[in-house]
Amino acid sequence: MFPLRRNRRLRANESIRSLIRETIISPNDFIVPLFVVEGSNIREEIPSMQNYFRLSLDKLEKEVNELWKLGLKSVLLFVKVPDNLKDNQGKEALNPNGLMQRAIKTVKNACPEMIVMTDVALDPYSIYGHDGIIENGQIANDATSLFLAEMSVAHAQAGADIVAPSDMMDGRILEIREALEDNGFSNTGIMSYSAKYASAHYGPFRDALDSAPVDLQNIPKDKKTYQMDYHNRLEAIRETRMDIEEGADIVMVKPGIAYLDIVREVKNMSEVPVAVYQVSGEYCMIKAAAEKGWIDHDAVMMEQVTAIKRAGADLIASYFAKDVVKLIS
Repeated sequence: MFPLRRNRRLRANESIRSLIRETIISPNDFIVPLFVVEGSNIREEIPSMQNYFRLSLDKLEKEVNELWKLGLKSVLLFVKVPDNLKDNQGKEALNPNGLMQRAIKTVKNACPEMIVMTDVALDPYSIYGHDGIIENGQIANDATSLFLAEMSVAHAQAGADIVAPSDMMDGRILEIREALEDNGFSNTGIMSYSAKYASAHYGPFRDALDSAPVDLQNIPKDKKTYQMDYHNRLEAIRETRMDIEEGADIVMVKPGIAYLDIVREVKNMSEVPVAVYQVSGEYCMIKAAAEKGWIDHDAVMMEQVTAIKRAGADLIASYFAKDVVKLIS
């Protein structure tokens, strides 16, 4: 009791504060999302994501080498598919010479030790902007899951270390795990977007990939029939438990800051590492407020990524990864 116990003794200066610090941020905490486009010599800023870029394969190679030098060891690849290659079935996703497959090989050729994770979902390939195949005006769960399993095998064949299904179809983790096993990819990991909420924070990401749902009659205008209702907590535990039982090696909560209670719940029950995606809307809000001079960019950035890790994240997919690592180094 006071005065025998004075808590401020351990806050007296930065040296002692750092000595007893509970949550430490390092390069090993981060997954770096990267957006890939066709072409050459392209490094185009995404209009709604200040200082974040779409990269052609030659620029992707340079970026990966820079990330590795900074100590960042994992990338998560997304591709912007030309409109003429989109359909309702996602056939281009299985093209052995498709953009995702070439991006995987580019990263592995440039930096063989870099962990390559790949987005597994139909929305970049869909004429409707949805994560699944449309049948009779609805998202067809089982047909989509079967296709995602084929897509995952295609990514593994190209050299992906971990596939990351972001679609939220029921049962797709089991389909993917069995397909990988049947095709000799028992060492290919699965990072499942297990608790992915139907959030309003995704807008800039959809701008980056031109993958927003299309507003058409008789087609769902949002993703609420498969992404989770943000009012729910226990649902996240059920979803995560099912994914672990079906073979997920890593589970994910998405988005980040507004869902730290979910992160802690998932961490408390999970038998596997927990990833968190600090999404595009979270990134852009910090960038925009800092540009206005309303907040200290670096201070808020560090506070938020630390909060995500403190809540229970073992891995953080973040557009701030390079900025954070440069700052802490």
